[in-house]
Amino acid sequence: MKKPEELFNFTETSDACIKCGKCIPVCTIHQINPDETTSPRGFIDLLGAYQRGQLPLDKNAKDIFESCFLCTACTDVCPNSLPTDMVIEEVRADIADKYGIAWFKKAIFFLLEHRKVMDIVMKFGFMFKTCALAEDKKGRGLKARFSIPMMKKGRLIPSMMKTSFLNSYPEHIPAPKPQEKKLKVAIFIGCLGNYNYEGIGKSLVEILEHLNIEVFIPKEQQCCGAPAYFTGAVDSVERMTKKNIEYFETFMDEYDAMLIPEATCSAMVTHDWQVFFKNHHMPEWEARAKKVAQKIHMATEWLHNHTELKRLLEEKGKKFDHIVTYHDPCHAKKVQGIWQEPRNLLSPNYPIAEMSDPSRCCGFGGVTMQTEKFHFAEAAGKPKAAMIDETKAHYVSAECSACRVQISESLNRAGSEVIFKNPLELIAEALREA
Repeated sequence: MKKPEELFNFTETSDACIKCGKCIPVCTIHQINPDETTSPRGFIDLLGAYQRGQLPLDKNAKDIFESCFLCTACTDVCPNSLPTDMVIEEVRADIADKYGIAWFKKAIFFLLEHRKVMDIVMKFGFMFKTCALAEDKKGRGLKARFSIPMMKKGRLIPSMMKTSFLNSYPEHIPAPKPQEKKLKVAIFIGCLGNYNYEGIGKSLVEILEHLNIEVFIPKEQQCCGAPAYFTGAVDSVERMTKKNIEYFETFMDEYDAMLIPEATCSAMVTHDWQVFFKNHHMPEWEARAKKVAQKIHMATEWLHNHTELKRLLEEKGKKFDHIVTYHDPCHAKKVQGIWQEPRNLLSPNYPIAEMSDPSRCCGFGGVTMQTEKFHFAEAAGKPKAAMIDETKAHYVSAECSACRVQISESLNRAGSEVIFKNPLELIAEALREA
């Protein structure tokens, strides 16, 4: 495969930037590190200089290009629609080629590519988690008992499931009631939903059963590739995406949709796969990715637009007094234009209190930001936690487990009592209690 600088014209993007500065106020890294070099127009200018040979890809440049959260807020407001996030993703592949990828990141990507090995590792993690971790009293995750590499003492991390979602259910779940014409959907669960947040997959299956929809759980699905993509691990991304596409093609024609209860996974599969193959000059795979994407949806978006779920919730769902505030994941609202649908499904059963800036990035930022640059993630999470607390909500909700990891930790650090729930968990609870 060719190197990114041989494939992508960074200079063209740099020259197209009119330096208007509209991206500056919305940029997540610039909000917490107000330096022109770590701003969207700064990134773009430096990338142009890099391709012209005027900027060496030294450790200082590496540090700058790895400081972007890839929240896409800049692309959302750019008058020229410049793909700042995409050019940074491409140069990170060049960084990985020159400097290599840290051993622990390689280990993560290896596990994400090899499901059976990951199953064994997570099983052992569940068995021995109490040696280094303690359950959070609010049930939001696990806390490190002491500082270990890349993890501070007291930091909240996702819980671990005894058995993964994919290993907990049969491959085919028939619709509960016989029906001449019934909907049939597949589920792509996402890695955190598969191994850490048990309620997501369980709730989605429950909701589909309430709607009398036949369910298929593809057992050979792999990671969508997002963690590797945002880190620059090009070879890993290519292997996982191609394997997934080849697998999806074997069954997609039989189903009405494939639902993904995760904004990042959904954006990766429906948008970034095509971008990746286009940027790396693989038109055949770009076309195949585009074809499978036609039936792939974020779960709340499809449930809202293609079923009677909202009516069912209005007529039979239990009404709760617990206030919910909704956080818009960057990969839902900015990339896929999905923001109203989950609110519409929650509002019949929960009072909604909007935070002052529901679209502000929570600060997750990917593997590098959560490890080597966690101080940036921590700084970005503080204002988000404060906004959530100001709403007096009992729950904060978002259809994104990456946001869940980051927001839960931010609330933990702030001493907040607010609990994070995926909207599907809240919807299922309303139907369950009806």
